[in-house]
Amino acid sequence: MPPPTPQTFPRFPSLSFTFPPFLLSLSLLLLLTLSSSTPTPTPTPPPSFYSILRSHGLPIGLIPKSITNFTMDPTTGRFEVHLDRACNAKFENQVHYDFNVTGTLSFGQIGELFGVSAQELFLWFPVKNIRVDVPSSGLIYFDVGGVVSKQFSLSLFETPPDCVDVGPTEDARILDSLLEIESQSGKLKRVLDERDVLRAVS
Repeated sequence: MPPPTPQTFPRFPSLSFTFPPFLLSLSLLLLLTLSSSTPTPTPTPPPSFYSILRSHGLPIGLIPKSITNFTMDPTTGRFEVHLDRACNAKFENQVHYDFNVTGTLSFGQIGELFGVSAQELFLWFPVKNIRVDVPSSGLIYFDVGGVVSKQFSLSLFETPPDCVDVGPTEDARILDSLLEIESQSGKLKRVLDERDVLRAVS
């Protein structure tokens, strides 16, 4: 038997591919863009003052909608809220907010409050402290003028109120009323102090 003849295959010309330089640059740029486009985590927005109130067990409706910015010291609880204008809000009574409201937050309470006043019998009294019961009784208490405590339903303060602009005349009238109350309060305190001194002597 004759030996098998080796098979031969046709030879094809060798192929070589060359990319134009601009196409090669474009491909590299696309590859780099895709590899560097891993999503970066978006930064968490800073908490709003309303969320800080809520985290301290207080309703968010204690401060009106017109906050422009605020500062808060998490160590001491001291805060300062800036409103876009002095304004009034209506709950059961009228409440006046100055441009700046300051105070000290602790759980269920705002102490050393300045810049908030409540109207009683046509007079304006400074609100010194605000507190809620822990656990909640559904009530909130305003220390008005340092002399009387007013209680309201918490439901009145569920959402930040609209704040109505007060003109310069109304703002001046409120300030005069507050100064008069502070003056009378100071006189009463002096009388009480003198009485205590007399009692101690006798």
